[in-house]
Amino acid sequence: MRILLLSLMLGMIPMLRSVEFYQAPPQSKSWKTPAWADTLQNPFAGDASAIKQGQKIYKQQCAVCHGNRGRGDGPAGIALNPRPADLTSETVQKQSDGALFWKITTGRGPMPAFKTILSEEDRWKVVAYLRTLRKNKK
Repeated sequence: MRILLLSLMLGMIPMLRSVEFYQAPPQSKSWKTPAWADTLQNPFAGDASAIKQGQKIYKQQCAVCHGNRGRGDGPAGIALNPRPADLTSETVQKQSDGALFWKITTGRGPMPAFKTILSEEDRWKVVAYLRTLRKNKK
């Protein structure tokens, strides 16, 4: 079902480029995490194999909204309010791994809670991959 929906959405992109849309304001910076989240440690930090797996999961689950490069410019994220976060930004990259893990786990607004979608291990692997995005910001 997800693949069908994604295919339909991606098939509409050329048509949507000629239409003006309301641009939702950028992601609010006030998404606070509980203090205990900062104490969580990523068991896959710096693990090349886990980062590669995290990238695969990111492309399947996150890129449609956050974009292939994590800039918040994915085709499904265009009309969301709040807009998907720019994962390459200093605001995101300065957060602890635990805070990012908590946000992925709980979700907010149009972003689903991935607690029941991805295993704990896979969520940590996505966080490990997100750390590579800061180096690719250009």
